[in-house]
Amino acid sequence: METRSIKNVDEETWKKFKTMADKNNINMSDLLKIMIKKFEKESEKFWNEILNGQKNLSEDEAEKMMGIVRESRKEYGFRE
Repeated sequence: METRSIKNVDEETWKKFKTMADKNNINMSDLLKIMIKKFEKESEKFWNEILNGQKNLSEDEAEKMMGIVRESRKEYGFRE
């Protein structure tokens, strides 16, 4: 088995991680795998909701807003 290290982990976080593994009666490497899988799943779910969820604006409203923004950026003081 190869030993790895995690940089910049403070003592409190490391202690909590070890305690979680002990409470669940699993080793720390298995707990880390579980945490990564859960994070990936939740992250994918979050982005799926953002990208494919219900729209807040209709296409027409969005186009009107973009037109207003384009015009306002032409005014003095805005970068193009």
